[in-house]
Amino acid sequence: MQTRLLPAEVVTEHTGIAAVVEAVADAFAADARGDVQMPAKSYIDLPQYNGDFRSMPAYLDAGDWDAAAVKWVNVHPDNRQRFGLPTVMGTIVYSDPETAFPLALIDGTTITRLRTGAAAAVATRELASADATSLGLVGAGTQAHTQLEAIATVRDIEEVIVADADPEAVESFVAVFEDRFDVRGGTIEQATQCDVVSTTTPVEEPIVEAIGPETHVNAIGADAAGKHEIADAVLEAATIVIDDYEQCTHSGEINVLWGEGVLDDGDIYAELGEIVAGEVPGRDDPAGPEGVTVFDSTGLAIQDVAAAHVAYEHATEADAGTPFDLVGTEI
Repeated sequence: MQTRLLPAEVVTEHTGIAAVVEAVADAFAADARGDVQMPAKSYIDLPQYNGDFRSMPAYLDAGDWDAAAVKWVNVHPDNRQRFGLPTVMGTIVYSDPETAFPLALIDGTTITRLRTGAAAAVATRELASADATSLGLVGAGTQAHTQLEAIATVRDIEEVIVADADPEAVESFVAVFEDRFDVRGGTIEQATQCDVVSTTTPVEEPIVEAIGPETHVNAIGADAAGKHEIADAVLEAATIVIDDYEQCTHSGEINVLWGEGVLDDGDIYAELGEIVAGEVPGRDDPAGPEGVTVFDSTGLAIQDVAAAHVAYEHATEADAGTPFDLVGTEI
């Protein structure tokens, strides 16, 4: 047996976002059923290099398929300036659960981008108005691109307003999508009046002060304690859905207000998996939430496994990537 090497360009070419959205939805439902094993993310702190490593292992049984993987990912803020390297890089080891054979080594950076967008799309499908046609983006970076691509698979997005402090980033974003959408730059206030909003900035002081009365918000940017994109009053009034209790209360969008005791268990409507699995009503149910909804997305290892599953299956079917001998299998 051989392991398949799937670099970024292969993952990008063969991993359609619509398929990732469905696989990530399967992962959330499996989590709600208790059909996953997902140990807490572990950290190796490297203050001497102003960086850290994080390991994220998981197994999930989606019913029609099961999969196991571990993502080894870093955050080194000085990389770009000092070494010409990305701040974040990830590698995924994707293994056969039955035999433990390493089926693939996969570019984890691309997988992370895809699964993050897919999670927002799953939340949008469950929590946004069925007739939503406009998307506001706060932040015009790489993840904003994936947010639009993913959310457009679950809602008929026509109008897109993107806000960013960097005018060149906005111009670049518009140039990429202007042939497919009515897309333009705007202020944060304009973007957040759209039917669906995704925020993807790393700020620690809220920049989203007002939201449309029925808007669904995907809060993506907060991934560490102290990060906080959305104003306190908006969060206090919204219906809050989280991806994972421990991660969100520690490092998600709600972490600051949670630490201050402003929000508590009574302010959390559900975990997204409970809605996907049909255990808690979504917006399309008469008993579901109304008004502003906020999905607090911190990113789960099961999402990485789901996206890696799609990447491996599609690449193998196309005979893409590079098969190679990684481990000795002679007994």
